[in-house]
Amino acid sequence: MASIDSLASEIVRELQRYTNLVEEEVEVAKEEVAKDLVSELKGSSPKDTGDYAKGWRTKKVGNAQVVHNATNYQLTHLLEKGHAKVNGGRVAPRVHIRPAEEKAIEEYLDRVERAIRQ
Repeated sequence: MASIDSLASEIVRELQRYTNLVEEEVEVAKEEVAKDLVSELKGSSPKDTGDYAKGWRTKKVGNAQVVHNATNYQLTHLLEKGHAKVNGGRVAPRVHIRPAEEKAIEEYLDRVERAIRQ
């Protein structure tokens, strides 16, 4: 028979092991979803010269994975939202970031839920 003290320490040890496993799975999911997002953005981005599409990168900032366009970051908002022309009129938006972002968020949440349920 186990004493109450050893039972409590055994429960704490198992909870710590579970927490470590979930943290590892979440970290892997974060990195893989960010890489998948970069790949999708490279494929779905407008291609004039191709520099904009090739510029998508991911980097770790603190605990977060940040996906950004390293070469033409100024174009992301202009292409996604549209903009005014110099001589009047507007350029239509070319929505390519939002659908990829929504898909990545959904995939990340699914993977986190799976990690928690293991």
